[in-house]
Amino acid sequence: MKIKEVIVVEGRDDTVAIQRAVQADTIETNGSSIGEKVLVQVELAQERRGVIIFTDPDYPGERIRRIVSERVPGCKHAFIPKRDAISKNGDDLGVENASPEAIRQALHNAKQEIMDDIEEEISWQDLIDAGLIGGTMAKARRDRLGLLLKVGYCNGKQLYKRLLKFQVTKDEFAASFAQVLEEEQND
Repeated sequence: MKIKEVIVVEGRDDTVAIQRAVQADTIETNGSSIGEKVLVQVELAQERRGVIIFTDPDYPGERIRRIVSERVPGCKHAFIPKRDAISKNGDDLGVENASPEAIRQALHNAKQEIMDDIEEEISWQDLIDAGLIGGTMAKARRDRLGLLLKVGYCNGKQLYKRLLKFQVTKDEFAASFAQVLEEEQND
């Protein structure tokens, strides 16, 4: 599988894992201290080929995603579930630990960021009403919903922004949330 876009990753180990899974070029941020030089490279890549941001499913990875996304709008975003990014011994979380199949799946499901004229199909109140903000089940529900919608795990505020940014429709949201509720009843 060959990827046209340049994939933004955190480090060399991520590049190696990506190249085991697909044919692609990467730009490494070298961790969360992203320099101006790297951001300029990402801007150029976005202009010429497009960019997929593919960072670890943890706080530093989300921070890198946010920094790159704010500087270079219109990127695609690939998310890998935490369960697929945990090392065999369970002490490390990152893209570099994912199987080639999990990486291919995340890249296949990459979401295009929409920045112009964002239409609010899903409201903040919809998230509250669904029990995705506040309450004992909110975190688990957001985690499962993020997997189903392929927008990654996030807190309530981030979920709201991603639903808008990736133009998730009310129908997609409702169907995925119904599945979350069904799974809760079956547990």
